[in-house]
Formats: sequence, structure tokens, C-alpha cells
Amino acid sequence: MPRRPPLSFDGQRLPAPPKRKIAMLASDTALVLFSGGQDSTTCLAWALHHYAHVETIGFDYGQRHAVELTVRPTVIDKLRAASPEWDRKLGPDHMIDLSLISAISETAMTHDIAIETQANGLPNTFVPGRNLLFMTVAATVAYRRGLTVLVGGMCETDFSGYPDCRDDTMKALQVALNLGMATRLKLETPLMWRDKKQTWELARELGGQALVDLIRADTHTCYLGERGALHDWGYGCGTCPACALRARGYRQFAGTEPLEPAV
Repeated sequence: MPRRPPLSFDGQRLPAPPKRKIAMLASDTALVLFSGGQDSTTCLAWALHHYAHVETIGFDYGQRHAVELTVRPTVIDKLRAASPEWDRKLGPDHMIDLSLISAISETAMTHDIAIETQANGLPNTFVPGRNLLFMTVAATVAYRRGLTVLVGGMCETDFSGYPDCRDDTMKALQVALNLGMATRLKLETPLMWRDKKQTWELARELGGQALVDLIRADTHTCYLGERGALHDWGYGCGTCPACALRARGYRQFAGTEPLEPAV
């Protein structure tokens, strides 16, 4: 495979990252669930490396951190500007209104309530059925668009115990969607077995320091929607579960925080 030109963000040309060890996956086409956060941006870069044509889909579900919807276009534009190859591969973005989610659920992700653990052991940031509905709607759009792969940032390595982020859930959903739509869609979850440190490492592998810097400064992960101060790991309140995971992972990646001992 010919060597890619150096990535560029904000007009700055940077040296090409080391030679990739990730192989191109034939000519499949992908639809990436893209929120504008760290994980989905890394997944979008992963899909742009792997697939011949990539489209994105986002969901406005009345999320408390709706600022993620504001940063999405900027992140997409900067990824396009980063590489002529990525610009050529990246197709339309689809924004879907799923406000019914906030209408039928009362969670710390959709209402202004304190983040706490529920009686069932799950944090109240868990939005029941959210990822199931996201994937079902994405599959419907992929069917209409003729796309063959769905890519999501679900992960059960560094997560808050959400049952709809588990590998078994995604595998079962892939079977159900293909049975119900008579398709052969693949559900890919590149971050499923990666912790946040490894997610930062994957970003660097895919796009060098330029992509790491873009994710740090332009994406949004904080559950509270805080974008006041830019920390070493990005914007956020610094205290919610999403910020805590992102900050710890970045500092382990940067070597400023020791890794936790193996259990």
C-alpha cells in the first residue's frame, strides 16, 4: 500500500505517523455512529483507514451534553482537511432526531439531576435502550444507503457497567438486525477490548500526534457539557465519570500517571 501523505490540522503539516499495521478490509462501506466524542472520533478515523467509503450518523436525543452536537461538524471538517484520502472516503453525515428517548426516560444524561448509583447497581447515566435504538436506526439508514458495516464506540473494558455496551449485546443485536432486515450487516466495535489509554494509543497509530491533538481539543465527552477550561486531556468538568475515564486514560497514555497494578 502506498504511503499516505502527512496529516494536517489547522493548516499545519506534520510528519506521517509510523507505518500502519492495520490492514484495509476489502471494499466494504461503513456507517459510523459519531457523537463528536473521543471514542466515536477514534472509531471514525479507524473506519476511514479500513473502508472504501464512510458515512456518519448522529443522534439528537435531548442529551444534557448537547454541546457534543455543536462540535461534531468541526471535528468532521478537520478530519476531512487532515488527509486527501480521508476527504475522498468521507461521505454524508446524517443527523437523526431521537428526542423520544428523553421523553420516555429520566436519567442524568437527559435531565438536570445529580449523577448517582441506582438501586440496581447501575449509574443513572445509563439511558435504557439507547444503544439498541441507535444501532437499529443506524441499520435502517445503512439499509437505505447500501452500507455494509456499522461502527460504534461501545466498550466493556473502561465503562460504567452499561449492559448495552457489552460485546454479547452487540453480537446478539447483529443477529437480530440481520434476521429482521434480511441483510448481512456487520457490527464493528473497535474499542470493545481497549481501555482509555489504549484508545488514545489507537488514535496516535491512526493519525499521529495531529489526531491526538484534535481529539484532545475539539471533541466532547463530559456528561455535564462543560467546555470552560482546556485541560491536558481535553474539555470537561473533570469530575463526572466520563471526564474521570478520559483524564486517567490520557495521563497514562502521556506517562504522567502510573498504570494501575494488575489484579
